[in-house]
Amino acid sequence: MTVTDHARRLPTADEIAEINRTHLIDTPLQPADLLFLFGTREDVALRVATAARLWREGYFRWSIVSGGVTAGSEQSECMIIKAAMVAAGIPADRILEEHRAMNTGENVIFSLPVIDAALGLHNIRSVICLGNTWTARRYPMTLHRHWPEVTKLLLTVDSFATPRTLWHTDAEFRRRILHEWDKIEPYRAKNFIADWPER
Repeated sequence: MTVTDHARRLPTADEIAEINRTHLIDTPLQPADLLFLFGTREDVALRVATAARLWREGYFRWSIVSGGVTAGSEQSECMIIKAAMVAAGIPADRILEEHRAMNTGENVIFSLPVIDAALGLHNIRSVICLGNTWTARRYPMTLHRHWPEVTKLLLTVDSFATPRTLWHTDAEFRRRILHEWDKIEPYRAKNFIADWPER
């Protein structure tokens, strides 16, 4: 399905309800050992501001930023986001770095050895996944596929003026969410992701 197809597709009322119930979820936040910040070119300032607020409020002790070099940039997403996090008051020595990932699967696969080398995976009991609203539960589902032992929390952000539950009324918000929602079943079939929260 192309970008145009996702922009034109209108979800049914049942699909909207299912997406709101199962995909667009945030978990109750509680202090965690690690903040996993998935790389992005969208809403970087908002994501960094959210990470800085979580740091100030004591919600994580360590963080990892994962993201490679994307078209039109000489710096990796990790470099750009980490610099902004440090400028926002998060100590640089508390931010682990992963500079190669080009998708959510690689974010996780490439980050796990970095986390293990620096902290020991066995020392991490809980992780807050921070990313885009439209990708939503696919972050912890990907993490759960490769690191089932750890407790996963999810916090997503976006800069749309449209309320999250009314995403289907905004053409661009709808396009982004349907694009990600349509990946869930194929990715599950390919074993790229695992059910989370566990049924």
